[in-house]
Amino acid sequence: MMRAVLRLGREKKINRSLPVDLALFVILAAVGAFMAVPFVFMISTALKSLDELFLFPPTFIVRNPTFDNFYDLFLIFSNSWVPLTRYMFNTVFVSFAGTAGHVVLASMAAYPLAKLKIPGRNFLFSLVVLSLMFAPQVTAIPNYLTVSWIGLLDSYGSLILPAFATSLGLFLMKQFMEQIPDSLLEAAKIDGASEYRIFWQIVMPIVRPAWLTLIIFSFKGLWGTGGGSQGASYIYSEQLKTMDYAFSQIISGGFARSGPMAAATLIMMIVPIAIFVFTQSNVIQTMSTSGMKD
Repeated sequence: MMRAVLRLGREKKINRSLPVDLALFVILAAVGAFMAVPFVFMISTALKSLDELFLFPPTFIVRNPTFDNFYDLFLIFSNSWVPLTRYMFNTVFVSFAGTAGHVVLASMAAYPLAKLKIPGRNFLFSLVVLSLMFAPQVTAIPNYLTVSWIGLLDSYGSLILPAFATSLGLFLMKQFMEQIPDSLLEAAKIDGASEYRIFWQIVMPIVRPAWLTLIIFSFKGLWGTGGGSQGASYIYSEQLKTMDYAFSQIISGGFARSGPMAAATLIMMIVPIAIFVFTQSNVIQTMSTSGMKD
């Protein structure tokens, strides 16, 4: 069946003229350049000196690039009793641990809802869908009470554990797992495969586009907001706070710290963008083949 689909795709190959190809290339290049404007502007701002930052009218491209903003940023934290490397470690640990736990738990919870005939699964999934309607501000107090009740305040767990229970991951994984043919799982059971083996060796590779996409969203959320409102509520020890919280304190320095703040913003942007660049090709590739069945 797979060979027939590929052969049919070759037979129906679309033939376009050179002018059409050039027009498509120009349109896509223009859209790509437009989408890159904010990132280019952020890089340019981070490389501007303090006097160039306050030029009016402002310049889009830096005239005299300098790394003084990055030097000043590290100089600010060199005088702090908590080094910048500690904030970096906290951010990386919370982001990777929260993302890994969220992907694994969401996938393991979605599999029985999608493929096992358990009583009340439709009702449980309806609750998951209903939870997507609530803004994070609505669940902030219940989350705080829960974390406090289990004794995780002022610890990494207060940031990691709430990330495990994000309902978006469960919804996404369940919708993808429903597309897997039941006959494929039944054949594996006939061959003697256990549910755990079916889940890890058959289901998870098939839904690869789902958990790769989930990694992008989960990591981006934890990297950028892990130390914001949650850090202020759950973390009291300075040595456990993340870079997002530490960089937000630079704003309190006023306009004199506009340069270091631009450098800090660029640092916070680079890692999520790099994660997306390294994973988006896999997402596109697996998305294009996930609907094909033998």
